[in-house]
Amino acid sequence: MQPGDPSGGWDLDPQTTLVRRLAANARDFPGEIAMREKDRGIWQEFTWAQVCETVLSCTAGLQQMGLARGQGVLVLGDNRPRLYMGMLCAGALGAYAMPVYPDATPQEVLHVASEVEVAFVLAEDQEQVDKALDLRERGAKIGHIVYDNPRGIGRYKAPGLVSWADLEAMGRERLARQPGLREELVEAAAPGDAAVFIHSSGTTGKPKGVVLSHFNILSGVRNAYRCGSFGFGESILAYLPMAWIGDFAFTIGAGIALRFTINIPERQETMLHDLREIAPTFYLAAPRSWDNMLTTVQVRMEDSTPLKKLLYDLFMSAALDSERSKLEGREPTLRQKLLRPFGEWLVMGPIKDQLGLTRLRHAFTGGEAIGEDTFVFYRALGVKLRQLYGQTESSAYNAMQSPDEVRLHTVGRPLPGVDVRISESGEILIRSGSVFSGYFQNEAATREALEDGWLHTGDAGYVEPDGHLVVLGRVSEVVHTAKGERYIPNYIENRLKFSQFIKDVAVLGKGRDTLAAIICIDKETVGHWAEQRGISYISYADLSQKPEVMQLLAEAVQRVNTTLPEPLRVKHFVSLHKEFDADDGEITRTRKLRRNVVEERYAPIIEAIYGRRPSIAVKAQVVYENGEVGVTERQLAVAEV
Repeated sequence: MQPGDPSGGWDLDPQTTLVRRLAANARDFPGEIAMREKDRGIWQEFTWAQVCETVLSCTAGLQQMGLARGQGVLVLGDNRPRLYMGMLCAGALGAYAMPVYPDATPQEVLHVASEVEVAFVLAEDQEQVDKALDLRERGAKIGHIVYDNPRGIGRYKAPGLVSWADLEAMGRERLARQPGLREELVEAAAPGDAAVFIHSSGTTGKPKGVVLSHFNILSGVRNAYRCGSFGFGESILAYLPMAWIGDFAFTIGAGIALRFTINIPERQETMLHDLREIAPTFYLAAPRSWDNMLTTVQVRMEDSTPLKKLLYDLFMSAALDSERSKLEGREPTLRQKLLRPFGEWLVMGPIKDQLGLTRLRHAFTGGEAIGEDTFVFYRALGVKLRQLYGQTESSAYNAMQSPDEVRLHTVGRPLPGVDVRISESGEILIRSGSVFSGYFQNEAATREALEDGWLHTGDAGYVEPDGHLVVLGRVSEVVHTAKGERYIPNYIENRLKFSQFIKDVAVLGKGRDTLAAIICIDKETVGHWAEQRGISYISYADLSQKPEVMQLLAEAVQRVNTTLPEPLRVKHFVSLHKEFDADDGEITRTRKLRRNVVEERYAPIIEAIYGRRPSIAVKAQVVYENGEVGVTERQLAVAEV
């Protein structure tokens, strides 16, 4: 290793494991900060040496308690250092680290727990311990439950309960007793062994198990690093759900491989405040999160002083025009160039400081298309926001835009080390070391997904002459109207969701003469809009049916219609009385639409739309604060665009 070499002498060869990379970090950079956790308002720091010692101690403890290769370790809770470290422990022993969304229903968790022998559960706190005990009562054979936060668990008498502190002490004593054990645990796993057991989103059925090896994860990290997605020593905020591949790939995969400082917020509710305190250098968020931050800025500016509004309008308008010129391949005007430094000092800089984006070098959005207004705003603000494309089966890394070559309709070029081709049916095929070896114990699904080393992504798209990849939507969702017009509902839905007032939408029209939509408003944004105009309301359902809100949605639909060919324009819509809910099975935990569930559940509404009825009565279940459940009837208007 050369002095000052940030790589620690590592040549990015993925033929290693995450635990070996962790041990190398502890050896070469023992005093550098690996993790920070905010606990009761104070940031607690852990060095690479401390994290490695904790991981090896707990790995030794888990092995002594009986964790063996091929067994499952269920991970329940929000982002916590010990849960991350516990997943590394499982990977070191060849076991399956199986993170679950913290708000998953018991049935969803039971589905995950039923796939392998779950020997251990890593639980964040009392709530998650209760969930694990409930799984036992439902038939899951869970041997041990290791909990992080002991609050409220002191009097529990359930068998197999052990605190993380006791587990760590047990392993530390064993390491002291067996001098060669430390190195043995570091070398126990092979590159092809499981690093994590993630599940697909499950838009068309039950989520499928995806086992990603250390080689898969580290291959993806290498590919992304070579594309300039991140560098060594980035500072990141670990707030994304641990059950989503994006979190594991960036927080643990890239975090350990490239020695990130991993900052973990105190709670999801304090995430934006903690973001400002940390001011990370790398930040990945879904389009909805970027939209929410933009809405916060807009709301604050509306409540600001006349002078601040004037300055904001002057400098941001010039910056927005300048950024649009760049996207269209034109050079910004001299006026725009002259205003930029003053705007940075008076407007853009303070806004970035308030949002925690002052040090941001790598800003990404992914998961679905982002609205043009949102994308251009951040670029104008000075945040080099860019789009990426990945999926669970390829360790989250497929393609991404370079900082100074972004386009609204593409996801950038395939990463180095990623081969892309388009099948005769228009499906995107991927080949890379980051691609998984098949769905867990599901040969039929594996045969459909993998063919001669190529991953069938299930996404329709094409490659432009200069190599940029365009993703249109899911191949399975390509449908036709009664007149034979071919379209992808998700493509239109994403563009409707570009409106800050629309949270979710389902586009209808398969086998019909015209297209229609079921729209769910964004209560926070629409509510603020209504309050500013003196429009009173008492509930989400009431707000969704206000004539002014219906007109607001109609205008949003009309804007999208202008970009669509006449046969594929949305002609009617209904503003739903409730949001689509993951607990109701209408969307996945990553907010992807379960189309078959929505179309079945709201069949009467769909029939009313296509029956040209002006409205339809629906019954809605209401849960009051005291826990009582009631039913209210609501009349939904069918709006014509």
